[in-house]
Order: sequence, then structure tokens, then C-alpha cells
Amino acid sequence: MELSCKTEYALLALLELTAYYNGGEPRQIRQIAAQQNIPDRYLEQLLATLRRGGLVRSQRGAKGGYFLAREPWKVTVLDVVACLEGFEIDRSQEKAISQTLDGGVVREVWQDACDAYLSVLQKYTLQDLCDRRHAKQQFNLMYYI
Repeated sequence: MELSCKTEYALLALLELTAYYNGGEPRQIRQIAAQQNIPDRYLEQLLATLRRGGLVRSQRGAKGGYFLAREPWKVTVLDVVACLEGFEIDRSQEKAISQTLDGGVVREVWQDACDAYLSVLQKYTLQDLCDRRHAKQQFNLMYYI
């Protein structure tokens, strides 16, 4: 399993929107891009995909920008990954592998791995990521003598 650049940038952008969620002010692409070091053009495409997926909403005008479409504690990392990457389990090989006893065992283990992957991504929300970031920032502010 690998975290794609697309998903990583999207999560960073959503983390930025989560940090400003309570303020009610939209974040502009250039603000998010500068804060998270994401190329503007690429971020624009990602936010369009996230908007179509119902994870963000946009506001036009001089004071426009992007907001989270739902509360950050209701948006899971799985929601983001599913929006950007989709989930397609290749079942074409399943019948061929499962025809033998050994193949069935391999398939069961692979299914357990997939279930664990989905479970972990479903467990964490954007709010959890924001809370972790805050905790790490607080830890970094500590001074040691």
C-alpha cells in the first residue's frame, strides 16, 4: 500500500480547511497552497474533485474560497481516499485462486489485510488529524533544560 501524492495533497488541504472550520471563513487556493506547499494548479484540480465528491464546497467572489462541506469529525480518511482513488477490488483472479485449498487460504489472508486497511482509514477523521497536528505542535513548543 502506498499513499499517493494526490491523496497526500488532498489530506493536507483538508487539514488546512479543518483548522479554519470553526472560524467560518473560506480559505483561498493560494492560501492553502502556500501553507501546505502544494502547487496551485494541482490543488485547484484536487479541490474540484473533492467538491464533486461532496467533501468541500466553494464560495465565489472576492471573499470566496473553500470550506469543508461537512463537520470535520464526520469526514473520515476513507471518505477522502474513496473520493480520490475509488475502490475497486479485482475479483477476476478470485475464482482462479480460490479453486484450490491453498488459494482459498491466500485469499482469506488478503481479504483480512484489505479489511484492516479499510478499518484503519474509517477510524480516523479530519478532526483526528487536526488534533494530532495540534498535539505535535504543542510537544514541539516544549523547552527542555
